[in-house]
Amino acid sequence: MITVAKGVLKAKMLAYFRQIEETGEPLIVTDHRKPVLKIEPIRSHLSLVEAFADIQGKLVVDDAELLLPETGEWEEV
Repeated sequence: MITVAKGVLKAKMLAYFRQIEETGEPLIVTDHRKPVLKIEPIRSHLSLVEAFADIQGKLVVDDAELLLPETGEWEEV
């Protein structure tokens, strides 16, 4: 993540914006060394792989158990 002071951003804003667009990496703007803004590109369409990349390989589903009926939770009418 790129971090830049407000004064530096003001002088080189267009260059930083181009860098954000090209790399997709967000920019943190600081004021007196405290983060105050986060600038990041707008992602128009994510593929399925990109959208679920953070949980890929972490979910385990037992297909046999998934298809079993759950009638025990229902009240009789």
